[in-house]
Amino acid sequence: MKQLRHIVTKAVVAKGKKRTECSETLRPPNSPSSILGCWVINHTYQAKKNGKFVEVTGKYEINVWYAYNNHSKTAVFSESIPYRERIKLHYRDDEPTGKEEVHIRVIQHPNCVEAVISPDGEHFIITIERELLAEVVGETTICINVHPIEFEEEWDFVDESSSSSSSSSERSSSSSSSSSSDVSSLESSSFHK
Repeated sequence: MKQLRHIVTKAVVAKGKKRTECSETLRPPNSPSSILGCWVINHTYQAKKNGKFVEVTGKYEINVWYAYNNHSKTAVFSESIPYRERIKLHYRDDEPTGKEEVHIRVIQHPNCVEAVISPDGEHFIITIERELLAEVVGETTICINVHPIEFEEEWDFVDESSSSSSSSSERSSSSSSSSSSDVSSLESSSFHK
């Protein structure tokens, strides 16, 4: 037990993820003939922890480019849409006590999946999808095993023998000397001719 130490550190202690798909009804000033395009911009949000949930409050802006007056004119209609999301947290250990930080990561920003004109021909029905990941950072305790300063873990490696390298060098030197003697004998024979 003397070799164990407890370290208090910050770590992710809980996570939660939620994907949402919702429909928004927008009322433009003119009766639309057709939808030419739809995009979602300016997504902002803030979050706070409430019990075992993270509450996210945010908003985004939907822009619809449409034709009206029997396809003779076009306009862009914009509307800001607020939302509130509750993300359930999952803890690996017991819920810690103390100060915790909430971090939100956007996996999918609000995005238009479908944009249609309502059956009465007066409104837009826009389907929006979004996905958020919540992480809670808090204090946690980890336990480590402590070794003396002189401690070094054992290494498994093969110790190379010096005899094998010397025998190979002897072989290479003998082969080089034999090849040089062959060359000198060839040279001397050519001079005697």
